Amino acid sequence: MNIVEKVKEEVVNIAHTIYKEALVFETWGNVSSRPTESQVVITPSGIPYEKMHFVDMVVVNIDGEVEQGKWKPSTELPLHLAVYKARKDVKAIIHTHSVFATAFAVSRQDIPVVIEDLAQVVGGAVRVADYGQPGSNELALNAVKALGQEGNAVLLANHGLVVLGRDLSTALQRCRVIERNAQITMWSKLLGSPFMLKPEEIAQLRKNFLFDYGQKEQKMENEKILRE
Repeated sequence: MNIVEKVKEEVVNIAHTIYKEALVFETWGNVSSRPTESQVVITPSGIPYEKMHFVDMVVVNIDGEVEQGKWKPSTELPLHLAVYKARKDVKAIIHTHSVFATAFAVSRQDIPVVIEDLAQVVGGAVRVADYGQPGSNELALNAVKALGQEGNAVLLANHGLVVLGRDLSTALQRCRVIERNAQITMWSKLLGSPFMLKPEEIAQLRKNFLFDYGQKEQKMENEKILRE
């Protein structure tokens, strides 16, 4: 099996997972991965997640031209392509409509860092991009601008969440952590004003996670990624 076919399987498996975990709703949301510098595998537009299979994945080139697949690619293809063009470090993107993260998006409020795992896995607060119509170049450019060169996730105003990763498993972990942090933040506001972690605390947590947490092989991989 070549790399593109392997990535098709990975993309559809992640699509099924985010549907089962209620990170997406009905046919909204999308998943992509970049197996080569010039190709992107992305979920199709309007196909229910529970009916989505390996053969339904769409392969496009970096300019958005369909190379493989019988369906139209996700309407958010411009967003995925804009991120890949701006960020060579990104190999996977998951766009969710999870309830708690989206609540922050519709309130146009950043998701703050109130628990350590958001600092460790995402690296900081999740900012809100300026509003753009779904599927538009404006939305794509606004997201890229808000992400910058180091952001790992961004909220789309009145829309949902976009999460980046060096692979799909990393992006999925970040989706889960962000949704949990958003939920905890909202519940904590019922008890009063949640205390936010300080910037220096966030930086230290991120550093410790990348260089001290886990096994030797993972730490070596993190160091390699940072050097690149």
